[in-house]
Amino acid sequence: MLEGAKIVVVVPAFNEEQRVGTVLETVPSLVDEVIVVDDASHDRTASIARASGDSRVSVLVHGANRGVGAAIVTGYREALSRGGRARDAFVVMAGDGQMDPADLPALVRPIARGEADYAKGNRFVHRDVSRVMPPARRLGGEVFSRLTSIAIGQPVSDSQCGYTAIARAACAHLDLDGLWPRYGYPNDLLAQLAALRMTIREVPVRPVYAGERSGLRLWHLGRIAQLVGRAWVRRVTA
Repeated sequence: MLEGAKIVVVVPAFNEEQRVGTVLETVPSLVDEVIVVDDASHDRTASIARASGDSRVSVLVHGANRGVGAAIVTGYREALSRGGRARDAFVVMAGDGQMDPADLPALVRPIARGEADYAKGNRFVHRDVSRVMPPARRLGGEVFSRLTSIAIGQPVSDSQCGYTAIARAACAHLDLDGLWPRYGYPNDLLAQLAALRMTIREVPVRPVYAGERSGLRLWHLGRIAQLVGRAWVRRVTA
């Protein structure tokens, strides 16, 4: 709990048996609940998560792979079902270990204080970004951030960063069924938030890369571009 707000961490994971244990071990003590959503992994992701020994951790498993966005939505639904206050924070920390636990309090604080409905990590303002982030990922992220900003009518510096926190009340107003379930999910969610006139705040976070292979493929870029275009059409026709 932070400043009176309960913190629920949602951990979407797919084939993360090598990293999910470390992710759970390093969840800060101020976090109240952790919901791991195994998106039909082929390895021991779910069993390792269940064996964490942390009473805060619960594990949900998809029967078939549905995508990272769908896994996050499953976590959000579970968090909403447990009840709480409007300014409780639902934080996304992926099972691949690319989110620094030390950044979590700064991400939650705008939610707990009622300063924002949605807080989003911004890796590009961190001093280590040039040294740590692969150049292709950085360029792609900057391009999609610029396009997303134009589409939703709000400035967003790092649209693809998955380290986020949303207020319970804001989450309850989302069309969770309508969110794109796979790559492109962050852009679609930002479009919904902007359409609902939710307050979006960006928070500097440390970029973390440990040599893991990205699951992003060339055809995903086309889908993301399509979702960005759809967001623009929604805004100009609203």
